[in-house]
Amino acid sequence: MQFRGKQVAAATGAVAAAIALAACSSSSSSSSAPSVSGTINGAGSTFQTNFQQGAIQAFKSVDSGITVNYSAVGSGTGRDDLAANTVLYAGSDSPIPSKDASDFKKTVLYFPVQVGPIAIAYNVSGVTGLKLDATVLAEIFAGKITTWSDPAIKALNPGLSLPSASINLEVRSDSSGTTANFSQYLVDAAGSAWTLGTSSIISFPKSAHANDGGSAVAAAVKATSDSIGYVDFSTATATGLNAASIKNSAGDYVAPSSASAAAAASHVTPAANLTFLTVDEPGATSYPITYQSWDLVYETQPNANDVALLKAYLGYLLGPAQSQLKPLNLAPLPSSIDSAAVAQLSKITS
Repeated sequence: MQFRGKQVAAATGAVAAAIALAACSSSSSSSSAPSVSGTINGAGSTFQTNFQQGAIQAFKSVDSGITVNYSAVGSGTGRDDLAANTVLYAGSDSPIPSKDASDFKKTVLYFPVQVGPIAIAYNVSGVTGLKLDATVLAEIFAGKITTWSDPAIKALNPGLSLPSASINLEVRSDSSGTTANFSQYLVDAAGSAWTLGTSSIISFPKSAHANDGGSAVAAAVKATSDSIGYVDFSTATATGLNAASIKNSAGDYVAPSSASAAAAASHVTPAANLTFLTVDEPGATSYPITYQSWDLVYETQPNANDVALLKAYLGYLLGPAQSQLKPLNLAPLPSSIDSAAVAQLSKITS
């Protein structure tokens, strides 16, 4: 793969305004006196970037004694940082892989905080309304379909004028929960058409351009003609990218949106530890490449102040901050999962 460096995408003015409005409405119903003070450092999922940035800004008006820092370094690096005790929480779009479980010396709690679509973003001059299915997606990202005029793409899009140009693939190079969930979707939905497996890092074709972080994928698609890439929908929309409609398990083509992600999440039943997958869920309105993200914390903290800090901020993410997700083109948690996560806060102790 050809590698490109990390680039950071800023939220649009409209998104920032929506966050500010949500912050005002949520802070007005919150307690005014801070009960704890200190700093919370978190790192991980780039999928959580827009939500974390907005929530951190809004949380300042809720509890001014707490400073929250979040570094969007990718799910894998975030989990590594938690294992190394350099952060209090790790944003991750996938559970800890079994091969890494021994790196964590204490019990890890999973707090789901958001769901949302993985957009199949594309940049093809004059082309809008692209439709794709799991088999064609698998063959594109496996390097088997290499031109936009391939008969398999044309068959799904009889009304579009597709160029004969080569497809430029934009993918992730870092350990990424977006990659893990996208590849899991292809494993589940594409069957034998997808032979590259599922993992946080995939060995894509050598012709693919590898990018460090979701914002970098979005920027690369934006800058590269005839390109396609997978990136969280919140970042794709903030970058102004087109996103394909994807054929779901009910046989319907569904565009990524907050509503179609929420529809997919409504079918989820989490495990006892609140882990779950949201890809390829049933339902006519479900977007099939929907995924989820957690904030991972150790059940046992080194001191009571860290316990209070984490309970305050995680409680905010699971409470008032859920209203900030829709303006970011993300989706709030189903109420049953959110309630279970709130109840789990009591497990954090020192």
